[in-house]
Amino acid sequence: MSASTAVLKSEARLFGRELGAVFWIGAFPTALMVILGLIPAFRETSPDLDGRRVIDLYVPVSVLLALIMAGVQAMPAVLTGYRERGILRRMSTTPARPATLLIAQIVLQGAAALSSALLVLVVGRLAFGVDLPGQPAGYAVALILATLGAIALGAVISAVSPTVKASTTISTIVFFPMMFAAGVYVPVQVMPDGLQRVIEFTPFGAASQALDQAMAGDWPDVSHLGVLALWTVLLVGAAARWFKWE
Repeated sequence: MSASTAVLKSEARLFGRELGAVFWIGAFPTALMVILGLIPAFRETSPDLDGRRVIDLYVPVSVLLALIMAGVQAMPAVLTGYRERGILRRMSTTPARPATLLIAQIVLQGAAALSSALLVLVVGRLAFGVDLPGQPAGYAVALILATLGAIALGAVISAVSPTVKASTTISTIVFFPMMFAAGVYVPVQVMPDGLQRVIEFTPFGAASQALDQAMAGDWPDVSHLGVLALWTVLLVGAAARWFKWE
């Protein structure tokens, strides 16, 4: 077994034991969607939403919530904890280099977020009759870019956090604005036009619009995908520049 495979398997076992992370990433977004879907008014079509229902808008929002939970809340605490306890420094003397652990975390958190997104889509369809993405390819592109952006944002938080306490504080500060941008409090599509234009320049605001367009059967606007790609590149560059192994 290669060092990379061994690290990935070990991290997967540790991740499975973190019931809090499993719940918040894997179950909470779907649970939130179900709670909202049980509100009768949210299951009624509205002319203000072009004949759609509020629950139809909250499926992409719940998908983004899973990404935020994985990238912003879960991953930074793990990586910062490893650095603070000297695990990354000790790994540098073994065949399993610290970079393999970083890659393992990216793979695990990304896979958990994407699995949660799939669960949201399935439950939304079966429980509330929410249509599956009308433009599957466009939805996949937007979802992958959003996942990469969320993980990259988590990597930046890990890079600038010297301790777990600092990581938790920074993650919390970033968490609530990102939820607002994703439309958790109010769907982006019903925000005032001026606020929408501002929100669309944020990674999760652009992702919310792109996923919603793909759900409706349209290819996501190039501007939304471009914003997502640009943020991902910038965040990856910042993480690479500032990340320290010890």
